[in-house]
Amino acid sequence: MDGVPRQGGGPEAPREPVGKRRRFPRPWRVLPTPVGTPFTFGFGAVLVVTSLIAAYGDPALVHALHQGSSTDVAHLVRMPVLVLVASAVWVAGGVFSPFTVGFLVVLTALERRVGGVRTACVFLLGHVLATLATEVPVGVGVLVGYLPDSSLHRLDYGVSFGVAAGVGALGGVLRPWVGWPLLGVFGWMLVRNLVAFTDPMTNWGHLIAFGIGVAVWPLVRMPAAPVRLRWGRV
Repeated sequence: MDGVPRQGGGPEAPREPVGKRRRFPRPWRVLPTPVGTPFTFGFGAVLVVTSLIAAYGDPALVHALHQGSSTDVAHLVRMPVLVLVASAVWVAGGVFSPFTVGFLVVLTALERRVGGVRTACVFLLGHVLATLATEVPVGVGVLVGYLPDSSLHRLDYGVSFGVAAGVGALGGVLRPWVGWPLLGVFGWMLVRNLVAFTDPMTNWGHLIAFGIGVAVWPLVRMPAAPVRLRWGRV
């Protein structure tokens, strides 16, 4: 019935094109999910379990677990792979520590942008390389007599090096108006802690891990290879 005026007198409101939907803020995306961010979600679940053990377990048992997972020089010489993995499943300060929050928020944001495999690589590179960069000089210092033998058994564990690397990598995939302030504020905090000289080895490790995260920008900025499904014979 073309030509018949519509009730209401006015022209029909333009319709939204098919296939387009209005995007509303989704604040829950800052937290990991098993489908969207499987690496961060799975690793985060492990950290929750170990944090509960540290909070409610027998103190003697918890100390023994921390000591056995420590990436000190003595353990790195005897069983490097085991302690490098075991030390990353504990959080200094418990489940509500800033490191836990940083792990969940930073690695979730990074994994949503670059995928789980590359996020895991960033975390492991920061954790392993920064640990070796801080512990190897200790071993050399003890060897030449500059440090006492007790330095070989220093308690060292946690996810903070991996988180620092994640922050450095995340700054390279965010929009500049967000990424650069993030890098500037976090870098300033690390330098301030280093100048305070309260825990020089750990502070140096955080700064080294942060630099590793920045160094892997070519890796995290690389476009992901498309997944192609082929039917029939290859």
